[in-house]
Amino acid sequence: MTITPSNQLWLYDTTLRDGTQREGLSVSIEDKLRIAHKLDELGIPFIEGGWPGANPKDVEFFWQLQKNPLKQAEVVPFCSTRRPHTQAADEPMLQAILAAGTRWVTIFGKSWDLHVTAGLKTSLEENLAMIGDTIEYLRSQGRRVIYDAEHWFDGYKQNPDYALQTLNAAVTAGAEWLVLCDTNGGTLPHEVSQIVELVICHLSLVISQEQKTIPQIGIHTHNDSEMAVANALAAVMAGAKMVQGTINGYGERCGNANLCSVIPNLQLKLGYSCIGEHQLSQLTEASRFVSEVVNLAPDEHAPFVGLSAFAHKGGIHVSAVERNPLTYEHIQPELVGNHRRIIISEQSGLSNVLAKARTWGIELDKDHPQARQILQRMKELESQGYQFEAAEASFILLMYEALSLREIFFEVKGFQVHCDLVYMKETTNSLATVKVAVNGKNILEAAEGNGPVAALDAALRKALVNFYPQIANFELTDYKVRILNGNTGTSAKTRALVESGNGQQRWTTIGVSSNILEASYQAVVEGLEYGLLLHFQAEKALKP
Repeated sequence: MTITPSNQLWLYDTTLRDGTQREGLSVSIEDKLRIAHKLDELGIPFIEGGWPGANPKDVEFFWQLQKNPLKQAEVVPFCSTRRPHTQAADEPMLQAILAAGTRWVTIFGKSWDLHVTAGLKTSLEENLAMIGDTIEYLRSQGRRVIYDAEHWFDGYKQNPDYALQTLNAAVTAGAEWLVLCDTNGGTLPHEVSQIVELVICHLSLVISQEQKTIPQIGIHTHNDSEMAVANALAAVMAGAKMVQGTINGYGERCGNANLCSVIPNLQLKLGYSCIGEHQLSQLTEASRFVSEVVNLAPDEHAPFVGLSAFAHKGGIHVSAVERNPLTYEHIQPELVGNHRRIIISEQSGLSNVLAKARTWGIELDKDHPQARQILQRMKELESQGYQFEAAEASFILLMYEALSLREIFFEVKGFQVHCDLVYMKETTNSLATVKVAVNGKNILEAAEGNGPVAALDAALRKALVNFYPQIANFELTDYKVRILNGNTGTSAKTRALVESGNGQQRWTTIGVSSNILEASYQAVVEGLEYGLLLHFQAEKALKP
C-alpha cells in the first residue's frame, strides 16, 4: 500500500450496509445513492454499499454508481467467505461481488471457534481454507481485499491461537487490511487496546519472517455496552489505522460506532488526520441529511452534531460562556458545523435574554428596562404552562412585542370550528371558519380538514395567502398536545406545540389554554406570524 503519514487514518463508512440493519430503518436505491454521494462530499475514503449477492437492491445500487461514480471515495461491496467444502471460483455470491465492478471488496470470515463449529458446522481447518481460498480467488481477479474478522475479540479471548491462525490465513492469501470486529459489542476499551497491540506484535514477528508485507489493522465496533466510540479510539491509540462506523451510529441492536463522534474526537482531540477541515465543518449538516433521508428524527442530544450539543440553559452557564466559551464548551461548535444555542426557560437569568436578543441583532444591556420585563413576562407565562425552551419562535415574538418591534401582519377577529363524527365510520370531518383583518380589510374564509387543527390551519392560510404569497411555502410539520393538570378532568389546561417549516428552516410555537382549540389556535397563528417575520427579515438582508 502507499506509505502515508503516521497520523493518517482511513475512515470506512458502513451506514448503507450495517447501518440499514437497524430496526425501523429502510432505504430505497435512490436513498442509498443520495447518502453515498453525501459521504463522498464529506471525504470518507471507503463507503460500504451493501451485499450484492444477497440483495437485488444492492446489485442495482452498484450498477447505478458505475453510471454516476463517486468523486473520491472507494465504494466497497461486502460478502462472506465461500461456503464449506466448495470452491471460491464456483461460488455464485462471489460472482455478484466481482460484477459490482469495484477495486476493493470486503470479505468477512469467522474468528471464533464457537461460530465455526456451531454456526458453520464445519471444522476449524476448513474455516481457514474458506478464508484463504476466497481471498486468493478475489486477488486473482484483480481485487484488493479488506478482511473483516467477525467476532474477533470474543474469538481471541476464547481461543487466541486459533483466532490468530485466521488472520494468518487472510494475510497469506493477500488481504491488505485486517479489521478486528467487536461484533457482539461486549468488549471494554482496555481489552481492545491490549488485544490490538498483541495482534500488531504478532504480525510484526510472524508475517515479517515470511517476508510478506504486513497488512494494516482496522477496527469495527458495536455499541451494545455503550463503548463503540471509546473502543474505536482505544484501537487507534493502540495502532489501528482504519475505523469502521456509521453516520449517527445507526446499526443493528444498539448500533455501531458513531462516525459523527469518532471523527471529531480523532481529529480535534487526538490530532489524527481523517478528513479536511472544510469537510469537518460539514459534519453536522451531513448527520442531519442522513437522518432526514432515512426518515428518523435526529438525536437532539447527540455529541458534536446534536441540536442541544452546544445549548446553554442555566443563567450562570450562559453568563460564563458569553465571556469565554471555553468555560462550558469543549470545542468551538463551528468546527463541526454546529452552533451555540441559548435556551430560554424558567431557569433562565438575564444573561439568557441578553444573549438570545444578541442572536437577533438586538443589543440590550442588563439595565435596559425591557430586558427585565421580557424575563419577568417569560417566567410568568412558564408558571402558567408555557415552555419556551421547546418553542423559541414564540419567545422571539414575545421579545419583539416587549421591545415594540412586533409587526402586525394580520389580526384574527374570531374563528369557529365544526366537527362531524360520522356514525360507524372512523373519519371525522372538520370545518373551520376564520375572520381575519389585513391592512384594515376583513376577510372571511372557510376550509375543511381531517381534524379541527388542520381545518383551522387551512382556513387561515386560505385567508392570508393572497396578501402573503410566501405562506404557500409554509407547512405544519408536527403537532403535539400535552395535558398539564390531568387531575382536573376535562377542564384541564392544555399545552399545544406546533412545528412549522418553509423548506429551509423549522420553528416551533406554543399555545396554552383550558380550551384545546384555543391553545392550538395560538400556536398555529404564531407559527404563521414567525414565518412571515423570517421571510421579511431575509428580504431586508438581501437589499443593498
